Amino acid sequence: MHAKLNTAKYPGIKQSKVKALKSLLQNRFSSDEILDLETADAMAKLSFELNYPLSLVVNRQGKFISLTVGEPSDVELPELKKFRTGISNLCGHRIIYTCNYKDSQVKINPSDKNSNDEVKIKRENLLCLVKNRLDLLVQIEVNPNNTFSKRFGQHGLYADRVNYVHLLPNRDLLGNLWKVSPSYTVRQCLKQNFEDLILALEEEFQNYQPNSIDQVNNNERAVLVGLITEGLNEWEVEDDLDELSQLAKTAGASVANRLVQSRGKPDPKYFLGSGKIQELSVLVQENQANLVIFDHELNANQQINIEEFLGIKVLDRTELILDIFAQRAQTKEGKLQVELAQLEYLLPRLTGSRQSLSRLGGGIGTRGPGETKLEVDRRVLRKRIDILRKEANQIAKNRQVQRNKRISSNTPLIALTGYTNSGKSTLLNALTKASAFVENKLFATLDPLTRRAILPNGDKILIADTVGFIKKLPTSLVTAFKATLEEIAQAHILVVVVDASHPNALEQIGSVYDVLSDIGIIDKPMITVLNKADLVRDEDLHFLSIQTPNPVIVSAKNRTGLAEFLYLTQEILKLIEKQEDKSLA
Repeated sequence: MHAKLNTAKYPGIKQSKVKALKSLLQNRFSSDEILDLETADAMAKLSFELNYPLSLVVNRQGKFISLTVGEPSDVELPELKKFRTGISNLCGHRIIYTCNYKDSQVKINPSDKNSNDEVKIKRENLLCLVKNRLDLLVQIEVNPNNTFSKRFGQHGLYADRVNYVHLLPNRDLLGNLWKVSPSYTVRQCLKQNFEDLILALEEEFQNYQPNSIDQVNNNERAVLVGLITEGLNEWEVEDDLDELSQLAKTAGASVANRLVQSRGKPDPKYFLGSGKIQELSVLVQENQANLVIFDHELNANQQINIEEFLGIKVLDRTELILDIFAQRAQTKEGKLQVELAQLEYLLPRLTGSRQSLSRLGGGIGTRGPGETKLEVDRRVLRKRIDILRKEANQIAKNRQVQRNKRISSNTPLIALTGYTNSGKSTLLNALTKASAFVENKLFATLDPLTRRAILPNGDKILIADTVGFIKKLPTSLVTAFKATLEEIAQAHILVVVVDASHPNALEQIGSVYDVLSDIGIIDKPMITVLNKADLVRDEDLHFLSIQTPNPVIVSAKNRTGLAEFLYLTQEILKLIEKQEDKSLA
């Protein structure tokens, strides 16, 4: 493979200089050298004459891969974009670049000639080191006055001083992920053995494996991202990220870290500001993350841009919830509804999003209708959606037949609804001796389940467990699960199950009311079950009781408060029956 020359950032370079740059690319040096004298001085001389920085990519064999007229952060090379999952896995390339005396921001104390000079390297170049997991970042200072060279007895060279930077396996006491070498002349730098340095670095990385369990289990490691915009408080965003963390764990990922930014509105390109996206890149590398999840809905262009910048998979909140639904759906009906929701989510995102729709590596964000959905074009996608909608309509008809049978039998229907993980399935099991799946995760159960129960007066009722709600529930899910949610619409009583132990219980109740209002059934008779009462103080239960309609204090797990719930249900059904009799009269 021939070395590449990139002059895109600085067009109009004279042909004689282009020829000289190409001539430089014909060189190479020994695999045990960080750089050689001839290359360093040739780069410094050309950089001085062009008045532009030069960035040379070199592999571990000393072969030149590319030369870019620009900073290391301007280098575009597929070898540097490839993501590496292990923190010890360096990319096998170094970047040697030039800077002038002013740009290097060097502070020299002339009164102490034996002291190491303090070197400051541009932050964007340090971030390039971290983002691409470079073997080394080597800075050559171009100083035509040779003031530094004369101090070390070196004359006539454009390459003045050399510093190199390498990664650290963990942050140092100053919070840095990198270490800067002392200042060397080029000849002094020649004495540093590159192969020994890399072997020592990789051994140090391998000995530092704080997250080996996750790596063995092949868990996806996620960094969560939140945005504080106008009208939001920091604590609200942190609460949302806490919930997003639960969603990520439910989907099978471990949460490595989180990042929050405050800005008036999202950036149209990266959602985050240019500086914050750089910080996110460092956070991803530091935490060995292979997934970033935004607690907001990204448009197609934002998702593509962020994935290209970070080099890893990026999801938004909607896509994460859809993935969890895809995992949890067990029945044919549930799988159909999830596939419909996913395809309706993907349809408006097809334009210009080929790369983001070609993830074939598995994991979160790739489940559901299968890998074929990632390759279909708009026409085929719409055709599939039409087929699924027809099947969903048939489901709605079948459910209507079942509802008509229930109506003819005069058996009242009680619908359990509420925030996800509030204990609806546990309550159903306690009331009906059902065996619904129960787990302390968000959306542990997805498919609806209806079972019979007996009231204290001996009357029979049907209790239906429905899909749980969540804040920012995707519109596509509400639409796709319309047939299932119609079970709630036909219920005689709505039972809103609340996790009374949750610190944001009232906010969760508000989110449930919002969804019920959206589907037009907020005015139905309602019972509020304050569940998990065994974990809550009496004064907190009292506060929640006066904030909610028809409250009943219950611990479904310990089977306490069930009799009170059944008695209240019985009384409300009697009132409904009296109202129906009056209307008929």
